[in-house]
Amino acid sequence: MSLRRVVLVAGLLLAMAHSATLSLAQEGAKAPPPGGRGGTPSAAADLAAKLTPAGEALRARYAEALKALQVEVAAALPAVDAQKLAVLESARAAAKTATDERARAQANLGKVREAQALVEHAKGKWIGGAEKGIAQAQAAQKKAATDAERAAAAADLAKWQANKEDGLKALKERQAALDKVKADEAKLREVSQVAEAALAKAQADEIAAAKVILGDAKSVLADDKLEPKLVKAALLAEATPLGLAQFAQHGSEQQALVDRLLADPELMKEMLAAGGAAGGRYGHAAQILADIQKASPRAGKGFLYRVAVATGLAHAVPIAQRNAEAETDALAAVDPVKRYLHYEKAYLSGELDAAFPKLTTWEYRFVVDSYAPDEVLAWGREMLRNYRPDHVTNPDYGWRYSGAVRTDVAYRHSNEYTDSADLGFFQNVCKNGGICGRRAFFGRYIVQAFGLPARPFTQPKHAAIVRWTPAGWVVNLGAGWPSGWFREQTGPEFLLDTQARRLPREYQRVLRAEWVSTVLGEQKAATKKDGTVGVWKQLADLEKKMIVAAANPKELAALGTDLAEANESDDKKAAAVERATVTDADKKIATGANGEITVPAAACGGGNHLVKSHTGGLQMIWGGKPVNCVVEVPQAGTYRLAARVVTVHGDQTLALTLNGGKKPVDVPVPFTVGAWQKTEPVEVTLVQGKNTLTFAKPAQVFALKDFTLTPVK
Repeated sequence: MSLRRVVLVAGLLLAMAHSATLSLAQEGAKAPPPGGRGGTPSAAADLAAKLTPAGEALRARYAEALKALQVEVAAALPAVDAQKLAVLESARAAAKTATDERARAQANLGKVREAQALVEHAKGKWIGGAEKGIAQAQAAQKKAATDAERAAAAADLAKWQANKEDGLKALKERQAALDKVKADEAKLREVSQVAEAALAKAQADEIAAAKVILGDAKSVLADDKLEPKLVKAALLAEATPLGLAQFAQHGSEQQALVDRLLADPELMKEMLAAGGAAGGRYGHAAQILADIQKASPRAGKGFLYRVAVATGLAHAVPIAQRNAEAETDALAAVDPVKRYLHYEKAYLSGELDAAFPKLTTWEYRFVVDSYAPDEVLAWGREMLRNYRPDHVTNPDYGWRYSGAVRTDVAYRHSNEYTDSADLGFFQNVCKNGGICGRRAFFGRYIVQAFGLPARPFTQPKHAAIVRWTPAGWVVNLGAGWPSGWFREQTGPEFLLDTQARRLPREYQRVLRAEWVSTVLGEQKAATKKDGTVGVWKQLADLEKKMIVAAANPKELAALGTDLAEANESDDKKAAAVERATVTDADKKIATGANGEITVPAAACGGGNHLVKSHTGGLQMIWGGKPVNCVVEVPQAGTYRLAARVVTVHGDQTLALTLNGGKKPVDVPVPFTVGAWQKTEPVEVTLVQGKNTLTFAKPAQVFALKDFTLTPVK
């Protein structure tokens, strides 16, 4: 037999038979978590359910349909030359070795950055935080009026002084470690550059070998003639005859749903191209889609149809909902129909990002799969518009929305805060902060709340996110693509897939190769783990590489690499804020008919940030500096002072000094949980004419719209 007879039609037929024989056992091993919605059977119930006689008949029918399609697909496949395949295997092995060498070189070089970051962390967050605590404790000692207050202040001072000593000790150790790795930095950079060059050559060799193989497979990959059969066979293989039968045996409605799905090549193609149903549960995905379309006439066409399909796919395995601890009667799992309706309503109300209707079905599934309750998603949008509208309008999409983590999710360990049982998880994270995991969770949540895709991105001893931008996906709050993964997919694999998907016509070749691989039951071991990958899965991966190599897209640099922004200085954060242009009209102090004086935030000095308010005009992001306001009053007397504020970090008290006086007035600022609210008024005595109101630096950042001074008659 000629060497050109090695796409292994006979061998592939054996693989198909093997796949069909093992389908029952494999399905039993893929147990999704329990849960469900409405009358749809749960995943656990499906798995435990024995097939009824009707179910067994359905399984046999689906298995027969799959087997017939597998035979047709295999017979239509072209041959692949064994010698060419051997060359490709050698090139792929060399590319993998070069990739591993590059990763090791980058990891070694990264030790310099990590050591530097640890030194800066000790100087800034640790020692600087301790010094801040010492100053506050010393101030509390001076203000203490009772023995109990003095004892509490002394204990607090001792704690912070010990903490500073620990920080100084850690700084000394970290500086020594930094000095050691810095001595090798030049050599490490040279090794990294050599590894990069070797990888570039290995990848070029791999692409050259791939072009030869892919040319032989062109009849399948570049032609859509086989596609209808390929799509149906791939869906049957992913869902498995057993899985479909377990769903369909529950009643005529479920059976009809499966029949309609298998008769709809466009829907099957849409589902497969979008990554398939979670857990292979296509019956449940079809059920959710049907329920959504019953609930909304808009879900049948256009981009909202894509949102509906994505919701069915993402929620085919129920997603556990993260409720407030006090909400013991809340839904255990996200309701997928309500989730779709939530985003439809938010879009129609103009609450979502302008890019929301432009996404693909595959991208939408990373929008709708948040485990936040719908009302908390709505809260996130309202909170950020009220409190930090500059993050909502940020022209830098890499930090749009997720920039709130930089400015307002403090880097704190769990022993430094206590979450409230009546607040949602993400409200607590915003209020109290956390280390890398909580900060990454919030970053993903707030991006998804505004209708953009985001995914978790695990890194060694760290948590980050990857998120969509119009220019491509980017890492937030962690190191670059080679340093992380999501489940079984490495960062570079995910990046490659996102880049290839931006060219949908070319990406169709990738999908067809993957569908062939699925139909033939090939091994699909992820490259994050060792394992043999089938020929057609290799062809799919090579198609991606060739598409991306031809397009040569710009890879976006990771944002927030420095210990998840834990070391970023206040000045650096401030520089990222888009400050508003202030006009004389913005500073105008108004007096109402009842004599009430309204002092806009823009009329007050002190160097705090002024940004455009979502409600019109300007507002102040008041944090690191004191504020003073000069107000002219028509007559001396007592006035009630109140402020319109948004707070997300808890309540606090502002110290107000009038006209240079020595005894300050306490102005309580409530915890508004992200809503606009007026403070309880306090009475102040003003002189006729010019008055200077000086507010001390607040303990926590909040948003200020204006002050009002109402005369007491």
